[in-house]
Amino acid sequence: EVEEHEQPESQLKSSDTTPEFQVLEQVLPLKSNLEDKCTQTISVIQRTVSMQYRPPYRSKFVQTDIVCTKYGMELFSIKKNEKVGRYAVAKQKLKPGDIIFSEKPFAYGPKSDTYCLCLGCHTYVDCTTLCSKCSWPVCGPECENLPCHKDYECEVFSKAKIKFQSVEDPTNVCLQYECITPLRVLLAKEKDPKRWEEEIQLMEAHNNIRKQRPIWKFNQHNIVEYLRGPCKLDRFSEELIHTICGILEVNAFEARTSTGYLIRCLFPKFAILSHNCVSNIHHAINCKGTGDSEDFSSYTYSLWPTLVRREFLRESKFFECTCKRCSDKTELGTHSSTLKCNKCDNGVIISTDPLDDKCEWKCTHCEFKTNATAVRKVFAAIQADIDAVEYVSGPEGIETRESLYRKYRSVLHPKNAYMSILRSALIQLYGKTEGYELGDLPNILLERKVEFCTQLLEVLDVIEPGYSRIRGITLYELHGPLMALAKHEYENDNITKQDFRNELQKAIDTLGKAVEILKQEPETLPEGQLAKIAETGYKQLGENFDKLVDSALNF
Repeated sequence: EVEEHEQPESQLKSSDTTPEFQVLEQVLPLKSNLEDKCTQTISVIQRTVSMQYRPPYRSKFVQTDIVCTKYGMELFSIKKNEKVGRYAVAKQKLKPGDIIFSEKPFAYGPKSDTYCLCLGCHTYVDCTTLCSKCSWPVCGPECENLPCHKDYECEVFSKAKIKFQSVEDPTNVCLQYECITPLRVLLAKEKDPKRWEEEIQLMEAHNNIRKQRPIWKFNQHNIVEYLRGPCKLDRFSEELIHTICGILEVNAFEARTSTGYLIRCLFPKFAILSHNCVSNIHHAINCKGTGDSEDFSSYTYSLWPTLVRREFLRESKFFECTCKRCSDKTELGTHSSTLKCNKCDNGVIISTDPLDDKCEWKCTHCEFKTNATAVRKVFAAIQADIDAVEYVSGPEGIETRESLYRKYRSVLHPKNAYMSILRSALIQLYGKTEGYELGDLPNILLERKVEFCTQLLEVLDVIEPGYSRIRGITLYELHGPLMALAKHEYENDNITKQDFRNELQKAIDTLGKAVEILKQEPETLPEGQLAKIAETGYKQLGENFDKLVDSALNF
């Protein structure tokens, strides 16, 4: 449904009227509370194929690159079929970490449903500092003079005398930002018509489908009428603006600024890559990829269960995923969607047809059955519980997530997506939280952290089998408790000196694998900073290995 804010009836008629914005209320796909989601999309570093991540910002400002060539030769070709349209195919066998292409975004800017942010560096702001020319939020003079703002919406707003409306709470979603990124695309079209014609206008917008959905009316009011009315940009047709909105909704990818805030970027070449729930670039890769194999990206968070992934793709990307993972009742043996049966001891509940979102779900051992709608409600309730503790840190963060883990382990298969999501959060809290520092953890909690890491890696081996960010982080988190446990066992004479050497080497090798993955990340982002710490630790452990063994020093 579309609701209107309680504002004056006069809408977007002239520059001296107060524009009103309409809120789109709809059930959104479940989201994850974890770090990655789709951030990988501007970079793809991978096992068999890799689009090397380049930071979207130098210092705090945007400058994004994605290499199209290796030794002067493109590594992929573009093909087309009726099912997916354009898609990319590797021209030769690729190695993990290979950079297959690089490109700059055609345009970038705030995501839809964003909070208030600086239109220069895209950091969240309190809106007390405004651009001296257009009176929209910025951090200060440096940000207001950044080209992404100064050469784009600033000129439009200044000329039309459109000022930012003050808000009571800048941390709430601010609909005034809905027009920014579409406007930047429109202006980029005029500044670079050649690239628009060759790369952007070929993109799918799915206007016919979107016209039947609430988002069309939402965009009509908050973007189309706003740009053509108060902003005085009637040189752009309604159809063109709607098409650009569709291009962004279907093709844009999330990126993180150096300060961790999310924006969206339009990468024409990257958008050509087809979706697969087990991709072979960045987050989920086939390590045995060869020449003539199609390059797959993933448009969803890999830990989501099939029902949630397919719903997200249907609603936001306008297609039905039929990849091998989505088609398999057990999600390639990961059981990411599987529930436990409460009617019998040994049964689990799985979908009878994963590609039918209304099918029956049946127990494998008894006669119990339910339907996909009921399962979706269960998933939504669990996700709501996880979302509720998303920003809970410290000891309470561990305790609340452990409580959820205990609550749902009788409902969900041990490898279910939501158990994996909780494990991923807990392994990053154990060892770093006050009262739960690594050196103070008893063996039972060290073993728990190792168990969580191992179980998560078993799932990642299938859905992200290579150089993914979450794999690198998990390996890094695993090496610490492995070392601590080995030390405790050696100090208590439970293992021999040689066994200690072997266990210590195993932990160091695990850290080395983490370094190999995380060093691909930009230094401006947390993963890149973690890579530096990990690499320093890895070198020091290698250099002092014999001393550590001989003295069993604290590390």
